[in-house]
Amino acid sequence: MNTSDFITVLAEHQDKSLLFEYSPGMLVGTNYHITEVKHITIDAVDCGAGTDSWKETIIQLWESPSELGKPNYMSAYKALGILRKVGEMKAYEMDATVKIEYGNSRFHTAQLHITSTEIKEGQLIVKLAVNPTDCKAKETCGVPETSEAEATSCAPGSGCC
Repeated sequence: MNTSDFITVLAEHQDKSLLFEYSPGMLVGTNYHITEVKHITIDAVDCGAGTDSWKETIIQLWESPSELGKPNYMSAYKALGILRKVGEMKAYEMDATVKIEYGNSRFHTAQLHITSTEIKEGQLIVKLAVNPTDCKAKETCGVPETSEAEATSCAPGSGCC
């Protein structure tokens, strides 16, 4: 999801609580804060000597220990206000991919991709996932392409693990 789409989703659902599901069934706590918004430019060289560049918007979430047990999640309205304020200070690249940076004592800190959103009982739930690393120069490096079915159907003894 790009920055423009994320801001639009928040604007369309300002009346809802904003929840982040960082792993199936695992939600960022009600005590989260948006602690930083990063405007990142990546200039990369892959293992096949190919170059690439792109932009990302990284929204960092942090759970405040002093607010454990807080009864309500942040509203999409409040999150939108924070993001709009940031945009006034540092302009967004609206086509930049949005990632959510998060970690807690049970989950390693990671930059998570938004896979989907769900509206449920007055809540806007943003579903997140970790993207695995990948070789971006498979052809140059002689790495065979695998289908998504092959990549997700690894069974003991199959030779893929």
